[in-house]
Amino acid sequence: MNVKLKYIATAFLFSQILSAQRQMEYLKRGIIALPSDSGVFVSWRLLGTEAQNTHFDLYRTENNQTIKLNEKPLLNETNFLDKTADKAKNYTYFVKSNTQDQSVDIDSAKYVANQKLYFSIPLKTPVGYIPNDASVADLDGDGEYEIILHQTGQSKDNSQKGITDEPIIQAYKLNGKLLWEINLGKNIREGAHYTQFLVYDLDQDGKAEIVMKTADGSKDGQGKFIGDPTKNYVNENGMILSGPEFLTVFDGQTGAEINTVNYQVPRFAGSLNPTDEQMTETWGDAKGNRIDRFLGAVAYLDGKKPSIVMSRGYYTRTAIAAWDYKDKKLSLRWLFDTESSEENKKYRGQGNHNLTVADVDNDGKDEIVFGAMTVDDDGKVLNSTGFGHGDALHVGDLDPSNLGLEIFDIQERFDDAGAHFRDGKTGKVLWKLPSTVYSKQGKFQGPGRGLSLNIDPRYEGSESWAAGAGLKGIYDVKGKKISDKNPPANMGIYWDGDFLSEILDGTNVSKWDWKNEKSNLIFDAKNYQCESNNGTKKNPALVADLFGDWREEVMYRTTNNQELRIFSTTIPTKHRLYTLMHNPQYRLSIVWQNVGYNQPPHTDYYLDKSVKEIPKPNVKSIKSK
Repeated sequence: MNVKLKYIATAFLFSQILSAQRQMEYLKRGIIALPSDSGVFVSWRLLGTEAQNTHFDLYRTENNQTIKLNEKPLLNETNFLDKTADKAKNYTYFVKSNTQDQSVDIDSAKYVANQKLYFSIPLKTPVGYIPNDASVADLDGDGEYEIILHQTGQSKDNSQKGITDEPIIQAYKLNGKLLWEINLGKNIREGAHYTQFLVYDLDQDGKAEIVMKTADGSKDGQGKFIGDPTKNYVNENGMILSGPEFLTVFDGQTGAEINTVNYQVPRFAGSLNPTDEQMTETWGDAKGNRIDRFLGAVAYLDGKKPSIVMSRGYYTRTAIAAWDYKDKKLSLRWLFDTESSEENKKYRGQGNHNLTVADVDNDGKDEIVFGAMTVDDDGKVLNSTGFGHGDALHVGDLDPSNLGLEIFDIQERFDDAGAHFRDGKTGKVLWKLPSTVYSKQGKFQGPGRGLSLNIDPRYEGSESWAAGAGLKGIYDVKGKKISDKNPPANMGIYWDGDFLSEILDGTNVSKWDWKNEKSNLIFDAKNYQCESNNGTKKNPALVADLFGDWREEVMYRTTNNQELRIFSTTIPTKHRLYTLMHNPQYRLSIVWQNVGYNQPPHTDYYLDKSVKEIPKPNVKSIKSK
């Protein structure tokens, strides 16, 4: 099926199935102005609630005098290069549109004389801490994003002994104002697998909440303790294998605790003092390694309103709990547990260090792609390959010739499936790649990285590749090898203005040169005293479509850890898209991007110059009252 026919079929299916609009956050125009070689580059959002052909006029104000910069209405783009601007002067830019909701245009961008190429957010970093993963949401209902930042001190992987520092979560306005600080306390261990913070408007009041796993001694943004702050459950190895565990929703504006419930599932149900043998049989060990592997996400399980999804375990036992948040209270929607039945036990050990939320069966409701297993919106397994645990996961319309969504997944080790490409709805494996390097124990050693991005215009769909375990080369959507070279395999980003993805690796944005089979550097944030996070994972704090046109911004910490810097492209483009943040799958990808091993977000549609029209998102904005 060609791309055009596929989109006709898809549009028909969606018109038959999707009757309910998804409620999304209210956003203003998000206009920004940055210096470029030829003047001042200005860009703004086209919202998912607006017509694709919305008219825009751009204005510049200087010394109380306002001029219109475009001669004809802007119909094909949401950016403009102001070549008449003097970069040594101060300006204010704003747009006017013919959209129905004029309130979104009440927004402006300040350009300051000799402005830097980035937006700076000064931080109040605690002594000994480093800014790590970030998320964004509108915490106060003003139509602008705030930044929620995980500050990490001494941290440890689950497999490592040692006491860690207390995890700290902070919230900032874009001007650097610190809104609150939550300290999760000594009974929450610091590391990539423990603290999964989810930020979203859970009760649809126009203001986002934050939800996290907490324990005795966690302190909210108003200084109030959760549980008993005198308790210390850290053992001689630095692990936390006893004591109560909670799930807490905090107010996004103040950081105050709203509601706390017991975390599902506990370490060992049915016994307060399980033996090492019981723990090992259930979770894989008794040392706190595999038992404390947590993931989290937000999903529209009913197709209309968001639910919280929190899990424990993926090497052996897996438990996934879905929670609804209504009237300031959490209630358990469903609980999937591999130990709850003999049928479920066959799904043990299928989870990754990450997860994805997507509507893979096209019923208007989200599924949880939990590594090699996909859990349906009702908490029952939709499908599973049985291939087991892996480190990277990508879900989107990766193959436009195959109806629906596809999944590219890599496995840490499993015979002939070091990486595989499967149909999202059925779980059918469309092709797979073997691991060819053995470990010292004589087992297959799986790859540690993998990406699936549209980087080569010669081939329809996304190209996929993995790194490690002898896997070399780039493959098209049918599993055909199209290059022997491996691009970097960490993250992706839309940057230069065409519909091909760029590659984001550490502080580098590069373009894949398919003719010469090499990555060409476009941008390097290290030139602006920035660093990536998480060691060899080399992630930014966040990559997302934060403001401006549909292309993505990238956020890094500075080398002195006292600042976040957000970079946005200044390359003009004639392509116009709805803000990616109004694509439901992409928006929920930003919620889980900080979870486990960070993965890049994907839309639920295929983006390429061959596609004449991108589907309009079926969303409704919720304003704060």
